[in-house]
Amino acid sequence: MSTDVRRVLATLAALLLAALGTTTARAADGDGPSAGQRIAEALRTSPVYVDEAYADAVPPSRQRQLADRIRRTGLPIKVVLTPLTKGDAFDGDSAVLAETVRDRLPEQRELILITTDGAFPDSLQGYEWPAPTHQARDAVAAAGFLDEMRHAGLADLTAKAVDLVAEGKGTQRYEEATKDPGGPASPEAQAPTSGSGGSGRWLWPLIAVSALALTALAIRALARSRSRHPAVPQLVFATARAADEAELRRRAEAEVLALGEATQAADVATTPGLQHALDAYAAAGRVLDKARGLPDLAGVLALALEGRDALADTPGLPLCFFNPLHGRAARRTGWRPLGRRDRLDVAVCQECGDALRDRRAPEVLTDTAADGRTVPYFELPAGRSVWAATGYGSLMPPSEGLGRAR
Repeated sequence: MSTDVRRVLATLAALLLAALGTTTARAADGDGPSAGQRIAEALRTSPVYVDEAYADAVPPSRQRQLADRIRRTGLPIKVVLTPLTKGDAFDGDSAVLAETVRDRLPEQRELILITTDGAFPDSLQGYEWPAPTHQARDAVAAAGFLDEMRHAGLADLTAKAVDLVAEGKGTQRYEEATKDPGGPASPEAQAPTSGSGGSGRWLWPLIAVSALALTALAIRALARSRSRHPAVPQLVFATARAADEAELRRRAEAEVLALGEATQAADVATTPGLQHALDAYAAAGRVLDKARGLPDLAGVLALALEGRDALADTPGLPLCFFNPLHGRAARRTGWRPLGRRDRLDVAVCQECGDALRDRRAPEVLTDTAADGRTVPYFELPAGRSVWAATGYGSLMPPSEGLGRAR
């Protein structure tokens, strides 16, 4: 990406986020000290904040090691590891969390923030102000795609993210980590340089995508701050969903590329699940090419996870049945669909499992029914939706479901 493009995107981000600063801060506040304020106060004492929910994954000894690691970099890095779910103080959005914390640390003109990811609990997000000097976003994202981090815990993943930020080559590391050595060059590699005379054809699409993502953040914060006025145009929600879909598609593409690289590097003699992984990789590529929305893109993630588990020869739980965007499930549980007498054995994340235990409706991924209604994806006929038939791995492996659908 050329310097001109980076300058334009940085300026766009700064303008939009500056306008959002007050709105997001108010949206995250409630009566009494806000969650953002509590986190900011803790960060003034230590550069690492870990919610008690992650105390086992990142115990005090590891927190001290992370803090020492950060101090040695000499950079203004802060780490916030806290669960993010829809309806919490940050509406489950790491970007809102980041902007809220930054707003409460006005003395930190320069700030690099590493946070947990609301959409993918096992992932991290990177943010940087006032400009992406250290390429923090790409550096933190790259950590999650490194082979050495494939089965790493949260503490090790965070430590690696700190190291990559300090290295200052985040974009290069991200491109290397997500590169498919046997496939076509990435869109960035194929794009002409600023001096080739063709930059005008690809500069504005990049700006538009970034603007769309930042606009989605503005929409969410504005909707929260104007909760007394629920009449929001349908176009607003359509725009936000489009931004979410664009981000998920980017993640799905990266997962498929990473799986392809892993299968190529695998030893046939010592990887009994290699053929299974290759089948899942091929299926994920086909689904990605034809993906029509969030349900299909979530299916790509399910297939990629199936492939990674096959390579490791240690099958784990699939993605969360109710909403695969919650990440890998934490346990299996019995669940009886409304209007049915039989119970299904489904894999659920911690959040959805707690909702069932408390007799609350879990957050579900939706799809469009034949009559145009928006319904939970699993309410679609199994013959019409492979995801309803497979439950993204809870009811049968996604690749098996796709094979039956042919």
